[in-house]
Amino acid sequence: MSTTMGPEKPPKPVDLSHHLSELSKARGISPLKGLQKYFGRPGLITLAGGFPSPAYFPLADITVNALIPESFALVPAPHPPSSLSWFWKLFGTDKAKERTSSVTIPKYPTLPGDVKLAVCLQYSEAVAQGQLQEFLRHFVSKVYQPLIEDHSILIDTGNTDGWNRAVMMLCNPGEGVLCEEWTFPTAVASMLPSNIQPVPIAMDGLGLRSDDLERVLSTWDADARQMSRPHVMYIIPVGQNPSGSTMSTERKKQIYDICCKYDVVIVEDDPYYFLQMNDYVPKHKRSPEQATDAKHFLASLSPSFLRFDHESRVIRLDTFSKTIAPGSRLGWFTCNSMFAERLQRQGEISTQAPCGFGQSIVTKILLNWTYDGYIRWLRGLRTEYTQRRDFIIDCFSEEFNLQIGPPTTAVWSGCTTYHAALKQAGVHNGKHPFQGRTMFSLVPPVAGMFLWASYIKLHLDQHPSYTPEREETLEMQLFVQLAEDGVIAAPGWVFSAAAMAGSGDETPGHFRISFSLAEFSDLQKAVKIFERVLRKFFEEQS
Repeated sequence: MSTTMGPEKPPKPVDLSHHLSELSKARGISPLKGLQKYFGRPGLITLAGGFPSPAYFPLADITVNALIPESFALVPAPHPPSSLSWFWKLFGTDKAKERTSSVTIPKYPTLPGDVKLAVCLQYSEAVAQGQLQEFLRHFVSKVYQPLIEDHSILIDTGNTDGWNRAVMMLCNPGEGVLCEEWTFPTAVASMLPSNIQPVPIAMDGLGLRSDDLERVLSTWDADARQMSRPHVMYIIPVGQNPSGSTMSTERKKQIYDICCKYDVVIVEDDPYYFLQMNDYVPKHKRSPEQATDAKHFLASLSPSFLRFDHESRVIRLDTFSKTIAPGSRLGWFTCNSMFAERLQRQGEISTQAPCGFGQSIVTKILLNWTYDGYIRWLRGLRTEYTQRRDFIIDCFSEEFNLQIGPPTTAVWSGCTTYHAALKQAGVHNGKHPFQGRTMFSLVPPVAGMFLWASYIKLHLDQHPSYTPEREETLEMQLFVQLAEDGVIAAPGWVFSAAAMAGSGDETPGHFRISFSLAEFSDLQKAVKIFERVLRKFFEEQS
């Protein structure tokens, strides 16, 4: 008898229905939306809904000129970009250099399987149009490789909408949500009006700490906390916002095992997944990079929690906002079918389906590019954002003396930290009173669009007027001076989960600086302004 064993069967998901909120349990099928399951039947005569006739849609077709997937290089340019950055090339007047492909979405296509504008612009279920649904299923299966076969794809209007739906589905008023101590403020703001409180977990250079998660859950005192032990976690594991860190596979597995142990549902918010980068290398040590193929690109990315989710307790949030356009208002959930059905019911009476215009255009572009083309596009985007990260840190190196030193905060534990001191300039007979003393510290991000920790740690305790009571005032004074000189950066305290909930210190002295939008020349100008304002800020009261 043969001893060869067949492939291991995928695990069966556990029953997680007890995690549903009372509100979610009470949701039924929308009386009219529930009828839409019949609408795809051939020959059906529809007399039920208030559907306008597509004949009255004032569009015969939509034609867009989409960039080709190979628009961006796979390795950074050897020299700093000129003033005609990629942003200028896309939206400026230098259109002749763009390579595009024209795609048309007809109201009534003649080719089988083509995107039908008459359908896209009509009322529809809170799920993706058929072609987009098929594309996303293939994409998720190939890229994230979910361990559980019972996973569903459900579209939403971006990750903010996705998170809002998820928290309403899972949490009752008076409950808490586990999250990183520094996190996306909109996610917290969406919970607070429903009396759902953030429960911050300490971070290090890899993001949320598994040991602190275990400590919080194992020692939870419901009476002292006046709250039952949290059963939902909100986490940004890649390009963590604001910290810019990316979680290792080992750390994700540790966190997942703890969540299984304490029966916690993981909501994985991952908008920056494809903007994972190599470590920053100073300009004088940088050598030309070699392009890798698509297989190696995908293999280099930190795996999603879906990869080892054997209990189907992960709800993954993806979005086209960072890879196509935020204005498309299009993203999607990947989760078990039970959660997907509840999320769909919620969508039917709120956002319904995302805008048909955006959905049809994104779908047509993706079908034109194909899966391989979209992966090529994503590889190019990673190169572009890597070049932008390197450029802004190079600019800081030109304006300040950057030296590697020990981390200044536990959030940076294990990271390469750069400490910035003022260079000599023509003040006070050529020497600044704080010459050689660290003004701020930064850690280069390994993913995302912001400087690590999306905030710069300012050493305000060096300021002549510093007292613990004045630290917040000093941060806001510096923020105002930067704004008045033409540079806006996000004050770091707004990303503190505890501060937003009114239950902790705002720990000022941080800024989150984005390198994703401004022209390269403007990034350079902004760093010069930052140096000038910071120099004056520390000098004026010395």
